[in-house]
Amino acid sequence: MIDRCGRNIDYLRISVTDRCNLRCIYCMPEEGVQHVERSLILQEEEILRICRVMAELGIRKIKLTGGEPLVRPGMPRLVEKLKNMPGIEKVTLTTNGVLLKDQMRDFAGAGLDGLNISLDSLDADCSRKITRRDELGRTFGGIEEALKYPEISLKINCVPLGIPEQDLCRVAFLAQDHKVHVRFIEMMPIGIGKEFRGVSEEELLGILGKKLPRFSVYEGEPLGNGPCHYYEVEGFSGKIGFISAVSHKFCGECNRIRLTSQGFLKTCLQYAAGRDLRAVIRGGGSDEELKAVILEALSEKPDGHIFGGNLEKQKEDKTEKLCMSQIGG
Repeated sequence: MIDRCGRNIDYLRISVTDRCNLRCIYCMPEEGVQHVERSLILQEEEILRICRVMAELGIRKIKLTGGEPLVRPGMPRLVEKLKNMPGIEKVTLTTNGVLLKDQMRDFAGAGLDGLNISLDSLDADCSRKITRRDELGRTFGGIEEALKYPEISLKINCVPLGIPEQDLCRVAFLAQDHKVHVRFIEMMPIGIGKEFRGVSEEELLGILGKKLPRFSVYEGEPLGNGPCHYYEVEGFSGKIGFISAVSHKFCGECNRIRLTSQGFLKTCLQYAAGRDLRAVIRGGGSDEELKAVILEALSEKPDGHIFGGNLEKQKEDKTEKLCMSQIGG
């Protein structure tokens, strides 16, 4: 699908649930968020129908997210069905890893192409502070299990919060002995994330440069579906990457759209605009009507976000008010 800016939209991120077993301080309040009724969450057959239609329009890559997707039963089965769908070339999953160990074999059997595991600190106390849960051991158990399947690419996602005990260099060193790509994701000013300053890419390079061996820009084959740019580190098996949506905008190369767990199609993370695909499906709409609504939404995909820009302008543009767990991270 080509949008009005000439960008090829071939990547769909699907939130399969708004529920999560962690309470990360930059993602949701300590008491959590008000969950929607389960009847309002897309059913598996509805997700598959939307994906089939999307594939006919040109979507080739799918990322399954949450909330935490593994709290939803039957995820390996969904992965397998998506992998067998004509036109879909790659299916990946983002998870906090807490429930991964027991499901990893099933995901491998289903043909999963890649895993992104969220891990903001290797320090137990700091992890409890960030996630408000004591689950670091189970997350690391999930990572160790995933490493048994080298055919599935593994990436660690870390959101720097500017707190010393987070020890970002220690997280980066996970890429030393294993073919694991560690990506540092700049804080997104969405929902509760607006309350955190985060750490810019320039600051991160300074922090990492003090302890990591010499590193240089990676110029090889793409390592994923999205905007991350990578560095090679001397002696490391994996790469170090940066996704810096605020300080280094990449809107001109944006290739993605997002589907929330309730079936709302978002064409830009910042804005609340989009189309309700669940309403089309449950209202008896045909596949052609579904395609028309998708293309209508795509025709309004903005040139880019204005995170960090004029607050009044953001208000006028209906900046998203939901938490990331409700949108689909």
